[in-house]
Amino acid sequence: MSVLRLGVNIDHVATVRNARGGEHPDPVAAARAAVAAGADGITMHLREDRRHIRDTDLDRMRATVTAPINLEMAATEEMLRIALAARPHAACLVPERRAEVTTEGGLDAAGQRAALAPIIAALREAGIRVSLFIDPDREQLEAAAALGAPVVELHTGAYAGGRPGELERLARAAALTTGLGLECHAGHGLTYDNVGPVAALPEVVELNIGHFLIGQAILDGLPATVRRMKELMQAARRN
Repeated sequence: MSVLRLGVNIDHVATVRNARGGEHPDPVAAARAAVAAGADGITMHLREDRRHIRDTDLDRMRATVTAPINLEMAATEEMLRIALAARPHAACLVPERRAEVTTEGGLDAAGQRAALAPIIAALREAGIRVSLFIDPDREQLEAAAALGAPVVELHTGAYAGGRPGELERLARAAALTTGLGLECHAGHGLTYDNVGPVAALPEVVELNIGHFLIGQAILDGLPATVRRMKELMQAARRN
């Protein structure tokens, strides 16, 4: 049975901080609390408009958090420069539109090969583990493998939104990753109520969850919320 890791996305701690300005609540302190409670890694999205974390948050995170850091980033020259300077453990390339409230879909790896190839190559040359956040489609998986990305993160938003057939679609995509030599992660919109079926997919080795955990932490506290999510994930994997 493969180990199932939990990456905690701390972006929305920064969202609360930024709503009023200042330094509280501190996303770096939240990251440390999540790791102490059992998070296996920290995910953070440095958006082009800096609506969530700031550049200084990334610098402080690298300096003080011992767990692996997964930097979500748009495939742009600016973000590439930042990633190469910060050297996080991993970089997950995601689509990004200024007008969107949250990431609305997967990266079009199949349609953007020419633009993605040099960015993936530069990240890999720097020793940064590259993942592509993609929809659970064969064409996108094959493009990710052809581009040399060792990891894919399957977009679970349609599943979390209740669209019929999406769990089966995720299962088929996850099963394809083994033959393509890809490590399989998943995330977006996962909660206590819907995480189980995704966690049970044997090919998935990491779930990245943010908005729900930070929201639930308002009621239960972040350490308790992280521990509960990991319990549900591991129970689903065992069963």
